[in-house]
Amino acid sequence: QVQLVESGGGLVQVGGSHRLSCTASGRTFSNYAMGWFRQAPGKEREFQAAISWRGDNTYYADSVKGRFTISRDNAKNTVYLQMNSLKPEDTAVYFCAARWGVTAQRSVEYDYWGQGTQVTVSS
Repeated sequence: QVQLVESGGGLVQVGGSHRLSCTASGRTFSNYAMGWFRQAPGKEREFQAAISWRGDNTYYADSVKGRFTISRDNAKNTVYLQMNSLKPEDTAVYFCAARWGVTAQRSVEYDYWGQGTQVTVSS
């Protein structure tokens, strides 16, 4: 089992920056690829970014490419999502997820999920 806890959500102004963190416990964090997803009210959970277990490969949804950056610190069992140039449509609950093996972009391919953290982008 892997337990994931997101933190860093909050209220952010349009055009601002914010960083989310997700700390893992349980099994060896460095064995798992990690992903960030988000879910807005009335919408399906959608992929945002993923990072390989070693951190040398990253992938992004087109909607956040160039604005969001995923990174990880295996020594701290933590994955981050740096969000820049935030827009109102970025408002959602953000979830981190872990999966054994290579990265993936479909939520069904992830084995473990955090409880989510709310990010609200307001003008």
